[in-house]
Amino acid sequence: MAQNIVQKIIESHLISGEALSGKEISIRIDQTLTQDATGTMAYLQFEAMGVPRVKTRLSVSYVDHNTLQTGFENADDHLFLQSIAAKYGIYYSKPGNGICHQVHLERFGIPGMTLLGSDSHTPTAGGLGMLAIGAGGLDVAVAMGGGAFYLNMPRVTNVRLSGRLKPWVSAKDVILELLRIMSVKGGVGKIIEYSGEGVKTLSVPERATITNMGAELGATTSIFPSDEITLAFMKAQKREKDWVEIAADPGAVYDEVIEINLSELEPMAARPHSPDNVAKVWEIGPVPVHQVIIGSCTNSSYTDLMRVARILRGKKVYPSLSLSIAPGSRQVFEMLARNGALADIISAGARILETACGPCIGMGQSPASGAVTVRTFNRNFEGRSGTADAKVFLASPEVAAATALKGVLTDPRELGDAVHIPMPDEFLIDDSMIIPPAQDPSTVEILRGPNIKPLPVNQKLPETIRGEALLKLGDNITTDHIMPAGAKILPLRSNIPAISQYVFSGIDPSFAARAKEAGGGFVIGAHNYGQGSSREHAALAPMYLGIKAVIAKSFARIHRANLVNFGILPLTFSDEQDYDSVAAGELLEINTSGLDRENELTVKNVSKGTEFKVRHGLTHRQVEIIKAGGLLNYTKQVTSE
Repeated sequence: MAQNIVQKIIESHLISGEALSGKEISIRIDQTLTQDATGTMAYLQFEAMGVPRVKTRLSVSYVDHNTLQTGFENADDHLFLQSIAAKYGIYYSKPGNGICHQVHLERFGIPGMTLLGSDSHTPTAGGLGMLAIGAGGLDVAVAMGGGAFYLNMPRVTNVRLSGRLKPWVSAKDVILELLRIMSVKGGVGKIIEYSGEGVKTLSVPERATITNMGAELGATTSIFPSDEITLAFMKAQKREKDWVEIAADPGAVYDEVIEINLSELEPMAARPHSPDNVAKVWEIGPVPVHQVIIGSCTNSSYTDLMRVARILRGKKVYPSLSLSIAPGSRQVFEMLARNGALADIISAGARILETACGPCIGMGQSPASGAVTVRTFNRNFEGRSGTADAKVFLASPEVAAATALKGVLTDPRELGDAVHIPMPDEFLIDDSMIIPPAQDPSTVEILRGPNIKPLPVNQKLPETIRGEALLKLGDNITTDHIMPAGAKILPLRSNIPAISQYVFSGIDPSFAARAKEAGGGFVIGAHNYGQGSSREHAALAPMYLGIKAVIAKSFARIHRANLVNFGILPLTFSDEQDYDSVAAGELLEINTSGLDRENELTVKNVSKGTEFKVRHGLTHRQVEIIKAGGLLNYTKQVTSE
């Protein structure tokens, strides 16, 4: 039977279940990656499992999020990460080596393998033909320990690309067009697989831009074929021995097909405050812009920044505008420096940032109050930039560079002849900032700074959960809303008691104190609750505050899984109209004794004397995890039996 790429990789990695849409399956994980904002907790969880050495083919710990060292916390955590990597068989990518997804694409990704990463943009490696999935840190810890990764078999959406991109139109415009078509929740429960003649016209970095931002669709992952274009990239990285060809069989069947003619696309931008609020740049008009930032794991490759350098050559940044540029990896940075492109960028008046995530997670370069900022990033959620009232537009490097020169949002076609940058035949290879694990783990002492606190563990689920509806929220609540990032909060990621004080702080600064005083309770949400980042702190910190359940109209995939992992019930309204019947401050009660027998539970609104139904949609395994108080408790329970 003809198979698509997704079916081929899943079948070759299937451990349990039947690969039918919607059915729970488990798969073997070949590689894992963590970054420092999620990795510290993932490794504390891995330690708690008592496994002496990682059991994956490769695990890499990257430092790229918390490189702004305004106190001891980040530096201490870097030492913790390096020492624990050395002891447990994990490669360690030092601060300054680059953004995890860019470096993994360059140095580690292998077509046909599975990659699980504690970052929602792990699907970037799908540009190489990997089945690369973002997950919570606890899921990654289990995979490092040799455990399977569980998920409901996604539906596979085939995006058929025809034609060729016109001058000044880029890969960013492809994914913005797909976001316009599908929306930020249109990919939930799906994997996006690309095919068609247009695929051959896209380089691996261009494909990676598309798969990276596929996370904003809510998709499980996105994937391209591995073909001669992939081979050329891997040869240039001196890794051709890792290349394998992967393509869908003729006649492969998909659950859904979307056609995109690359020749018809124009330069586009996502307007504030959602990645799917997309329009053509010329339609949006010449909006005055105060800041432009080029970088992030989406658009910081060598070819991206070479195009920017060529556009800026011999010109100056608009006088009232600030331009900042962050190369995605040390490889990219050094190549720009050696060929003179960095000099062109500096001469134009750009500020050069570290090879790190930085501004994308509000870690520096926050714009002025009310400012308009154009960024080549993947998310423009309100407040994510670090400035609550900033207006963030997402666009390609070409649009960003043109805007930096003109001072207003600019269609790059206004600049004249397009810039063409060929892929290099060879990349500069220097892996000296990737530290291999120790040969003798017994010689390694794990270094723990005072900010690293013991891992909080949940209690078993009681038969009756009772508490106040502490907060009622609308659609598309992001993990940034639940557990904000930024320079002030992210350094506390390994200190759950401290970071929990900021849960929902941007929406209701009193939430954490009220939750603690009430002994926990419930959160009420609407559609797509928990979209965005994979940060498990958005489940772990609420668990620490005593949150028993979240009742919503629908959930984003990774966050729902994280809630289960930490013993918080993710419940959906059986009748969405019942959302209107619940108000913040009301006392709710749920009897959970039938959790393993019935999908539907009854919620008593004690304050009103009414009832409504909710569904949990949990598998038998997930029910047992919830009853145990979370995945860590469940894992210990299973291994001790």
